[in-house]
Amino acid sequence: MRIVSWNINSVRARLAHVERFLKEEQPDILCLQETKATNGVFPSRFFYDLGYIHQAVHGQPGYNGVAILSRIAFSPAEITSHDWQNNQEARHIGITLENGVRLENVYIPAGGDIPDRDLNPKFGQKLDFISRMIEWSSHLEQPTILVGDFNIAPLESDVWSHKQLLKVVSHTPIEVDHLSRLQASHNWIDLGRHFYPAPERLYTWWSYRSKDWTKSDRGRRLDHMWASPSLVDHLVGHKVYESCRSWIKPSDHVPLLTEFSFHG
Repeated sequence: MRIVSWNINSVRARLAHVERFLKEEQPDILCLQETKATNGVFPSRFFYDLGYIHQAVHGQPGYNGVAILSRIAFSPAEITSHDWQNNQEARHIGITLENGVRLENVYIPAGGDIPDRDLNPKFGQKLDFISRMIEWSSHLEQPTILVGDFNIAPLESDVWSHKQLLKVVSHTPIEVDHLSRLQASHNWIDLGRHFYPAPERLYTWWSYRSKDWTKSDRGRRLDHMWASPSLVDHLVGHKVYESCRSWIKPSDHVPLLTEFSFHG
């Protein structure tokens, strides 16, 4: 089973990219974040025609939005959407696969530009979002795969310059602490670092502000795929598709893929 997570930064603006990727890589399940489309205008037929006939979509006008598109069946009755933002924003969608494994797709808030909850309410909302996730995560019983844009690069080797980004939202100590507590709440396996241990270079996002992202390579690992400890024996491989960042008018994030083996 090949599962992809991708912050697409407007699904309708990048349908050609999505089609190319799906045809080239043939994942079984695609988890999208920042679709920027309501359920009514989400391109469901586009994915259906590509074979992704099982769909769970949670969108809102112009912002946020998450979706799970699958060639593998799942029960519509078990689709869930948590309001960890506590304001009805479309930032989570979850399903139960036929093998009993939960798949949770999340878009954690970016948190604004100032890492101070008093000066910047968005930063406080981000920390509170993760705190609500910690409460949820600590009570998990089903084997679970958690994927998405976490908007935090936790390790020193997850950013192009640890020193220069210590006071930049996405790599501040308080955000890293919150994400560490989320990981510890279920003993989650960080799949990226499971297959590419630190300090190996591993980025998933490059800012649009850089004229030549390949030359400056000021990347951050903001996108993650985690799994319950009970799934460790089912892990096969993990890949980050950096080349997608060079496509014409790309998302600033690239896709991640983890392969699992659930046979037998």
